[in-house]
Amino acid sequence: MKRKIAVFAAVILIAGAIFGGGFFGGFEYGLTQTRNIVVQGVSNMDEGNPDADFGVFWEAWQTLKDNHIDAKKLADQDFIYGAIKGLVGSFDDPYTEFFNPEDSEKFAEDLNGAFGGVGMEIGIRNDQLLVVAPLKDTPAARAGILAGDMILEIDGESTSGLNVQAAVKKIRGEPGTVVKLQIIRESWSASREFAVTREIITVPTLDMEIKDGNIAYIQLYNFNENANPFFYRAMVRASEEDAEGVVLDLRNNPGGFLEVAVDLAGWFERKPLQARGNAALLDIPVVVLVNEGSASASEILAGALRDLRGVKLIGEKTFGKGTVQQIIRLADDSTLKITIAHWVLPKGTIIDKNGLEPDIEVKLTEKDIEAKRDPPLDRALAEIKKEIEKARAQL
Repeated sequence: MKRKIAVFAAVILIAGAIFGGGFFGGFEYGLTQTRNIVVQGVSNMDEGNPDADFGVFWEAWQTLKDNHIDAKKLADQDFIYGAIKGLVGSFDDPYTEFFNPEDSEKFAEDLNGAFGGVGMEIGIRNDQLLVVAPLKDTPAARAGILAGDMILEIDGESTSGLNVQAAVKKIRGEPGTVVKLQIIRESWSASREFAVTREIITVPTLDMEIKDGNIAYIQLYNFNENANPFFYRAMVRASEEDAEGVVLDLRNNPGGFLEVAVDLAGWFERKPLQARGNAALLDIPVVVLVNEGSASASEILAGALRDLRGVKLIGEKTFGKGTVQQIIRLADDSTLKITIAHWVLPKGTIIDKNGLEPDIEVKLTEKDIEAKRDPPLDRALAEIKKEIEKARAQL
């Protein structure tokens, strides 16, 4: 069974009733009177909760099969998957999810590969479907969609009550086809329609360039499996070009694998993190750029660097997702993504639902984007130059 620890910015609301095993052969059922039924391999009642009667599940199962108008259209396996979704929903945790084998394959594509779509991470906040972050150089980004945009309709259908998994299915499609998104932004008085042409989307990882002769500017787009080797190569180049400071840009980075965030933190710290980074950047001045699209692993890394090294965060308040999920593949290649922990920063800050306030707030406006200006980056470069001068003075 393959297990990975992952942190994700996607928020999914799931509801329903639940079943936790797969043993449906040979059960008895009373049509006129409910009876307690013990199924081999399944405990009928929880010892700590004697009122939990598993027989009610079988009663509901058979009643639905006998009475629902569409019951004949559903295979028993559909009932099983629906029941598992209900089990997941019983936690009322938007980050704990179940994916059937087909959806598991798409989920794996999101983490590791390329897929057909518009190129944006979506989630739910306050029961509203929204854009967590558009990915670099994708149809969504080119169309002008921004982090925080609220999606009201997909192809004319309301998103009210729609969970993320269902929304993803509606937004994805064959490359070259168009999806229409009705979007509203906090600064707008009315919603607008975006007609976005789908493409094959390759999830970006990292870009790096040397700015002003001695500053390594690193844009990290995702904490996927490629992030570690890409970051290593960027650091080799930075060393070869005698970079004296680092601007780490985590804007619109929706997260990824927790262990990747911890390993990258190891480049900057000697604190007791179980990390593979070599602390090569321990004495190099660093500032971090964040915004509303910085979520999950981005917030963990940014918050840890501020707490442990006093690194300044520049930009806008982050998304606020601070729980850890574990991915567990089941016997039939379906998948559970389960919340296993809350992340608390070294100084006790709770990220989840709170986010991180920047040390220096600098907003990026729509006018800035249209004019191809980047005030937060300009301020970050100014701050890192001050830090470099301080470091030189201490030599």
